[in-house]
Amino acid sequence: MSQLKNQLKTALKLLLTGLALYLVFRKIDTAQLLELSKAIHWLWLIPAALLFILSKVATAIRLNRYFENIGIQLSELQNWRLYLIGMFYNLFLPGGIGGDGYKVYLLNKAFKTPVKKLLQAALLDRLGGLVAIVFLLFGLFLFVDIRIDFLESSAWDGLMVAGLILTIPGFWMVQKVLFKDFVPSFWSGNAWSFTGQIAQLICAWFILKSLGISENILAYQLVFLLSSIVAVLPLTIGGVGARELVFVYAHTYSGIEETAAVAFSLIFFLISAIVSLAGVFVKADLTEKS
Repeated sequence: MSQLKNQLKTALKLLLTGLALYLVFRKIDTAQLLELSKAIHWLWLIPAALLFILSKVATAIRLNRYFENIGIQLSELQNWRLYLIGMFYNLFLPGGIGGDGYKVYLLNKAFKTPVKKLLQAALLDRLGGLVAIVFLLFGLFLFVDIRIDFLESSAWDGLMVAGLILTIPGFWMVQKVLFKDFVPSFWSGNAWSFTGQIAQLICAWFILKSLGISENILAYQLVFLLSSIVAVLPLTIGGVGARELVFVYAHTYSGIEETAAVAFSLIFFLISAIVSLAGVFVKADLTEKS
């Protein structure tokens, strides 16, 4: 029964991925996308890939801080291997237990840590990343001219400033109430969250450079952050299609060029897939001394 459920889940994700990509390619000029792909400056993708890896190293360290709060002692190398395997599971084995589920299984087996605490660590890890994205979004919204018809610009700016002020204290309250075991890592966890997300924004800048895009950079980065939120939702394979849809439909409000934005999104996915593929070549040895 469980196997059938996983197969149905995979089939549904494939269907939604295909539908999303169909909608994307209906909206853009595919001939223009092909011409754009031929003109890519590939050397800019080297620092882009390095910054993406750095972002993942930062978020892996964040997760390890949460593990320490519940008595799990892993070296950073052990944790990085485990993180890479989780990335591989999330992207290439979407119908199974997923990367977080596999990490919970291995850590419970090796350390006998209660599953509830491990799930809390995994959930807080996702939530911490989301908080960093939301905070940066509030900041970017102050600098990017978004076409909002139902609010005065002063009211919009006021809301964004309020968001900047309240996001971190609000997250602290949530962590204090729902994730008490992890409060000691609140500041270090947030620091690594912001390190990882800022590294991804710089990665995005290098990808834009590779495509020859030099205008509306902040707008592209803002939509990139929005697409990162959507891509986290377990609706498509690795967020493919979902990210691109956000870029396609956001161009009306942000002034970005939709074909270039889709090319950017596909390149980012390609970098993510290549790095995630490394997870198949590493072994999570949790028995060796950290």
